[in-house]
Amino acid sequence: MGGHFDLETKKSKIIDLESRLSDANIWNDPTLANKINSQLISLKKEISLYEELNKYINDALDLISILNDKDIDEINELEKNGEKLTKEIENMEIETLFTEKYDNNSCFLEIHPGAGGTEAQDWASMLLRMYQMFCDKNDYKYYSLDYQKGDEAGIKSVTLKIEGNHAYGYFKGEQGIHRLVRISPFDASKRRHTSFAAVSVIPEIEQSNTVTIKPDDIRVDVYRSSGKGGQGVNTTDSAVRITHIPTGIVVTCQNERSQIKNKEQAMKVLISKLEKLMHENNENDINKLKNHVNIEFGNQIRNYTLEPYKLVKDVRSGYENSNADAILNGDILDFMKEYLRIKR
Repeated sequence: MGGHFDLETKKSKIIDLESRLSDANIWNDPTLANKINSQLISLKKEISLYEELNKYINDALDLISILNDKDIDEINELEKNGEKLTKEIENMEIETLFTEKYDNNSCFLEIHPGAGGTEAQDWASMLLRMYQMFCDKNDYKYYSLDYQKGDEAGIKSVTLKIEGNHAYGYFKGEQGIHRLVRISPFDASKRRHTSFAAVSVIPEIEQSNTVTIKPDDIRVDVYRSSGKGGQGVNTTDSAVRITHIPTGIVVTCQNERSQIKNKEQAMKVLISKLEKLMHENNENDINKLKNHVNIEFGNQIRNYTLEPYKLVKDVRSGYENSNADAILNGDILDFMKEYLRIKR
């Protein structure tokens, strides 16, 4: 196979990674060593899956050539295994779609409610729960870097760091405006309301050769944490807000008890945002990174309708699912895959 799944290239890459890990000095930098080891495991898994599927297909073809209509049990078994094979091939196809620079990186996911006060803030918290449940179901780790509770319910904003296989590759399709239509639990008249929330997704970039941040370009503010946390977090000025003056980008972090650690994490987020901005380098993406996109009707990427019927539909791919409850409980993998397909 050529193209994105170039078997020989992947095998050569495995040899190269194994050679690098055999150098004892590599373990002087555990972060780099673990990253290389993760790449090696992932590549070996891809090769193993390909060889396993290829062997099964060849064996199945040999069996089909000698079967007749009376071999009912064997035919039923082939059909059953065929369904499993189709799913495995689909997963392999998805792996070939991660071709962009940062697809295998961890990512930062931010959620901001649109106008509408409590209604929109509650919708933002529903999206947060949806992404957390998706992570729990699909072996992704997530950490809250910044959490701003809503006035009455929901959240004003939240920033998660998400780690796992192709984290940015999968989550990048979630960036945009998400629209909810439902009977409001906050409306005594039980009227139907429309709410909006913006999701921003940035790849984590550990080192950048293109981004230089001058001390005069940033303003650092410290304040008392108002989010979730232990007693030490909430009673000291440990939270950090960094403003990048040339672009207006603002990042915050308040999950650590140490002001120094919060500043380090906030700088990582800022560097990642600036790197992505420079990589994409157009006015539309600059506005998105600065959260200046209008969080309102007409800009949404996905509609979540709970009344008068249930349907979740992605505006970009046209993919839809009527099991809205399952979607809001984290079953969004198919939406992510459809986005990757249309990106191709």
